[in-house]
Amino acid sequence: MLEKENEEKRLEKETILKERVPPLQLSGLSVQDLQTLCKELHQKIDVADEERYDLELKAAKNSKEIENLTAKIIELKGKKRPALKRVKISADAMLGALLGTKVKESVDFKANLKTVKKEDEKKEEVTDWRKNVEAMSGMEGRKKLFNASQ
Repeated sequence: MLEKENEEKRLEKETILKERVPPLQLSGLSVQDLQTLCKELHQKIDVADEERYDLELKAAKNSKEIENLTAKIIELKGKKRPALKRVKISADAMLGALLGTKVKESVDFKANLKTVKKEDEKKEEVTDWRKNVEAMSGMEGRKKLFNASQ
């Protein structure tokens, strides 16, 4: 079947070419007649090239339009999701957007956090250093240091 189809296409092509392009009769023509014939053939080739170029552009434009329409169809069906953009928004604005304008009060997210108590560090009293030096001088001061370390 494929061979028959190819043969039919070839025969059809030959018949169309015979209709559009008659066979050239070059015998008995002068040099000037040959030159005019060449010029006519060049003009016909130029016209054919222009038509081919126009058809190629038209086909490319149609294929691009088909691609755009299929993309719109896919977009309408929801199969392809658009790329998400990163947006900086406050918590209040986010709640307002999610819940609508019904929520007007501010939500404190830090209210439910666990609190940790810090231990107070022992603070040494700052006193006059001269009194401290006098108290620690001599054997009494060494005795106080010894008792304090035990």
